[in-house]
Amino acid sequence: MRRLLSIIVWRRRRGDLALAAAVLFAQSVPFLFDPEPWQLAGYLPVVGSALPLVFRRKAPLLCLLLTELCVGAYDLIGTGPAQPVWYGALVGLYTVADLAPKWHRVAALAITAIGLTATVGAPATAARELLTWSAAYALGALTRGRRELARANARQAAELAAARERARIAADLHDILGHAFSMMVVQAEAGAAVAQRDPERAGTAFDAIATAGRDAMRQLRQAVGTLKDRPPPGLANLGDLVGQAELAGLHVRVRSSGTPRELPTDVQLAAYRMVQEALTNVVKHAQAGTVELRTGWTGGGFRLSVADDGVGSARPAAGGHGLSGMRERIAAAGGEVTVGTGLHGKGFKVEAVFP
Repeated sequence: MRRLLSIIVWRRRRGDLALAAAVLFAQSVPFLFDPEPWQLAGYLPVVGSALPLVFRRKAPLLCLLLTELCVGAYDLIGTGPAQPVWYGALVGLYTVADLAPKWHRVAALAITAIGLTATVGAPATAARELLTWSAAYALGALTRGRRELARANARQAAELAAARERARIAADLHDILGHAFSMMVVQAEAGAAVAQRDPERAGTAFDAIATAGRDAMRQLRQAVGTLKDRPPPGLANLGDLVGQAELAGLHVRVRSSGTPRELPTDVQLAAYRMVQEALTNVVKHAQAGTVELRTGWTGGGFRLSVADDGVGSARPAAGGHGLSGMRERIAAAGGEVTVGTGLHGKGFKVEAVFP
């Protein structure tokens, strides 16, 4: 970063040197073709009106004052060709309007107005010079406004990105904790119910609780970025969700069609979270015995669905956080969610389609 900044500063300095040289050349040309003899004293203000442009970015107001003084000195000496030596001063006024703080800009306008009033005679000349100097200031103000607008847009974009990231993390936490706690509660209740009459089954239930807890902790660390070197969960991790659902007492059928291919990371994460949320809802509400998980690749698209044979109350409310968050996550990855009736005309089905 430091090297990049030094390169930018050097390029700006080189550009200002080139600008000063161009102004000096433009205002020196009349001396080359002036038939009348001229003195060195008459040429020095020309040089003085160009040299301050070298440090115009560092001290805009000082640059403007020096160039305007040289403009006045050139008119006062009067031994050079009849030409306005405004170029450096106009660039200086532009720079003040672009880079200087507010009180410097006000001072520059006042000084320029006083100078024009004191040196210009004819009304037509005054109007022409007023338009010229005003245009230079307006261009600088426009450049400053565009830069400030770009900065404001960049800040707004950063704030929106941060808000989206916070929403993503909140959705991840909801999915992770909701799924893990649902599995743990189901297994704890089952383990407590059979602890005395079937100790082996109770031990299996408590092992499932431990597994769900460890998996939740791993995903939580991943969600908050403490394990940035590990990829987010995707289609390859759906088997873990299926295993947890089966430990909770569900029979899960997995069906796949088409030729699998690599999907973008955001699509895979959205698909994983959808299956996680759907299975959590089944465990918590559906009173289902069977769940069917389908994945399909058709043409350029990907389709994923989770259907159960539970009771009608398994259908989440339209305004529920789980389903609405699922829709938002899938939409953010470019897909669309539809819901309907589950297996054998019963239960609930949620399906995501990615084009």
